[in-house]
Amino acid sequence: MKLNFKNTDKTFWVLFMLLIGVAIIALFSASSTLVYSNHSVLGPIGQQMIYIFLGIAAAYGIQFVPTYWVRFFGYILLGISALLVYTTLIPGNPLVVTINGAARWIRIAGITFQPSELAKLSLIIVVADQLARIRSEADKRKYFYRTLGITAAVTLPIMLSNLSTAILIAMIVFFLWILARIPWKYTMSVAGIAILALVLGYIIVEFAFVRQGRELGGPFKRATTWVSRVDGNGGSEATSKYQLTDKNYQEYYASIAIARGGKSPVGVLPGNSKERDYLPLAFADYIFAIIVEESGVIGAGFLIFLYLAILFRACYVSSRYTDMPAMMMTMGLALMLTCQALISMLVAVGLGPVTGQPLPLISRGGTSVLITSFYFGIMMAVSKEQLELSRRVNETKKESIDEVPEITVE
Repeated sequence: MKLNFKNTDKTFWVLFMLLIGVAIIALFSASSTLVYSNHSVLGPIGQQMIYIFLGIAAAYGIQFVPTYWVRFFGYILLGISALLVYTTLIPGNPLVVTINGAARWIRIAGITFQPSELAKLSLIIVVADQLARIRSEADKRKYFYRTLGITAAVTLPIMLSNLSTAILIAMIVFFLWILARIPWKYTMSVAGIAILALVLGYIIVEFAFVRQGRELGGPFKRATTWVSRVDGNGGSEATSKYQLTDKNYQEYYASIAIARGGKSPVGVLPGNSKERDYLPLAFADYIFAIIVEESGVIGAGFLIFLYLAILFRACYVSSRYTDMPAMMMTMGLALMLTCQALISMLVAVGLGPVTGQPLPLISRGGTSVLITSFYFGIMMAVSKEQLELSRRVNETKKESIDEVPEITVE
């Protein structure tokens, strides 16, 4: 495999490195609770820095991998990740690690990660490859049901422990169906059934369990937690948001952090956060609140711009690319990054129920940083192939023009 640096996508690289710069600054600001608990500054921060450098190396290497190899390994990765996701449902599985009441982590060789993150990446690659094979109206129905079956099989076990991730995956697949021009009667029927199931499930759990003070057992044991989070965000009691409890502890101090940051367009400046010492997950789910506190509306707006710029760059690259699988894959990955970032930000500012979605590349988490770097590496690989193809086409046209013999008229 020949490494050609001439056609690397500099725009993607700039966006990637800017996000890493924000991540490093936010990491030093938001990791105070980890520093206190570990009695070391270099421990938790140094470990995350190692993952960041590994992520940069991964993105750098992946950009030189042909996209057909990416699609090939996507199927293998989907099989492995689906197997790992289903193993989290096995009672007493020694590989499963339960954190905050959710058994969604797996520990192998001392490395703890969420197999759902691998499933998100691989599922986008596989669904994009399947939808790109559509050649006729009959194919649209065939590949719609095929991708629906694959998505349902993978997201079902994810939904039992992490509903927000399952909904996020479903949203991205829905967008890919639209890009593939799947008939509305198929897409909207599935969306309608899914929304109806969620509404009915909420009503049943709310009135039969939450309001009765009963716990729901079995595979849907976390349903009461989901409903409680929606109830808490909706503010069912007029004074609930003003009373500090164990349930609204994080939302309460996140609101204070955002209020402090709103006093000035540039916030209180990096390193001057106070709420980082009170927010238990200031370095993870609520890191955006610390960013707002320290950089104000300007810093928050800049970060939102970076994530939207990733989506716009993916749209630009895809619009110039003739390889449908690569185009669909790029759009799916960019949509996943942008949607996840926006959801995480909305939760941090109190505009949505707590979901546990990290801010891509910013929130602390080694494997999440690596997988997000894979996203960037794949998108840069697609862009690089497009640039090389355009260069070869232009060179061929130039050679053809040069080979035309001159005609002289006597």
